[in-house]
Amino acid sequence: MIDLAEAQARLLALATKTPVETVSLVDAAGRWAASDLAALRTQPARDLSAMDGYAIRFADRLGPWRLIGESAAGRAFDGAMAPGEAVRIFTGAALPDGADTILVQEDATATDGMVEMTGEGPPATGAHVRLAGSDFRLGDAILGAGDLVTPARIALAALAGHAHIPVHRKPRIALIATGDELRVPGSPDRPDTIPASNAPMLAALLAPVADVTDLGIVADDLDTLRNCFAGIADVDIIITTGGASVGDHDLVRPALEAAGANLDFWKIAMRPGKPVMAGRLGDAIVIGLPGNPVSAYVTAFLLALPLARHMGGAAQPLPKLETAILESPLPANGPRLDHRRAVLHAGIATPVPSNDSAMLAALASSNALIIRRPGAVAAQTGATVELYRHP
Repeated sequence: MIDLAEAQARLLALATKTPVETVSLVDAAGRWAASDLAALRTQPARDLSAMDGYAIRFADRLGPWRLIGESAAGRAFDGAMAPGEAVRIFTGAALPDGADTILVQEDATATDGMVEMTGEGPPATGAHVRLAGSDFRLGDAILGAGDLVTPARIALAALAGHAHIPVHRKPRIALIATGDELRVPGSPDRPDTIPASNAPMLAALLAPVADVTDLGIVADDLDTLRNCFAGIADVDIIITTGGASVGDHDLVRPALEAAGANLDFWKIAMRPGKPVMAGRLGDAIVIGLPGNPVSAYVTAFLLALPLARHMGGAAQPLPKLETAILESPLPANGPRLDHRRAVLHAGIATPVPSNDSAMLAALASSNALIIRRPGAVAAQTGATVELYRHP
C-alpha cells in the first residue's frame, strides 16, 4: 500500500494536460486559463468622477465658480477649464482638462450659472476622482496560466479588451459501474439488487470540470469487462466503481490487465477507500474505485476530481486543506489515514454519527471531511482539526 499523498502525486504524473482551445468569455467559465492574459487597454482610460457633482481645481476650493458646461459618462466635456471655472459632472464621466477634484453635489448650490460651496467641500486634491489606470494598465497581467476562470475574472477580461480566453479542453471521462447486484435507478425493485448510485453521484461531482459519459452497468464477468474496456475510445479518463478488491467477484483488475492496461498502483493506506487502483489503458488514465458509495465518493473527491482539474489546466488541482474547531470528541485513529464525515458551519466541525462507508445518508448530510492522521490520538471537543470542504 502507498499513502494518499504518493497516490495523488503518481496519479497526476500519469496525466498530460488536454489540448488548448480558445473560447468565448461565457464558455470559459469554470475552466482554467491555458496561458497568461494581459490587458489590451488601460482602465480607467481617463481620470473619472466617482460622484455626481462639479469638477473643479482644488486650488480654487473656496469658490465660487463659473459653470461652463457638463460632462456625463460617454459624453465628456469638450474643452478645458480655467481657474475659477467648474463643470457639472456625473459618476463615471471624464474629468475636463484642468480639473483635479470633485465637489460633490450635496456640498454645492448652482444658481444663475454660478456654483457655490455650501458644505464641507473636498478634503484634498483628487477627492472623488478615479485616476486613469487605477484598476489596471495596458499590458498588466490580468489572468495567469492555471487560474480558474471565475465570473469576476470574466468581467475583468472583458473590461481589459478580450472577447475570448484560451483554456484547456475539458477532460472526457467515461464512468463504468460493475456488479451483478446493480440495477438502473428507478427500475423495478428485484430481490438481491440495489439501485446503482455511484455513476450519477460521480457524474454530478465531476460535471463542473469534465465532460462525463455514463457507460452503464457491466456484469461481474471477466470477458464482458475486458471487452468493455477494450472498446472504450476517445476518452481521457476511465473511472470504474466496484470490483476493485480481492474477492472472487472482484474482476476489474484482471479485466483491465487482460485489455492491455498497465497499473501504476493498487491499494492506498486510507479510510474509506483502500482498494483503489490506477494506471493507463491506451491513451486514457484508468482509476478503479471501490463500490461502496461513500468510499467511491471520498476517493473520487481526493483522486479523480484533482486528476480532472489537473488535466483541465488547474494550477492547484488538489482540495484545499482548512482547519476548524471540533464540536464533539473523536477517538484515537488507527494506522490508516481516515476521512470522517462532518458538518462545517462558522468554523465549527461536527462529526456525523455514522462513519460507515456504506451509509450514504451520513455523507449526504455532511459538507466536510475531517482528516485523521495515522496513529492520531483522541481529539477532544475544542481541538483544532484539519479538513476538506466537499460539495
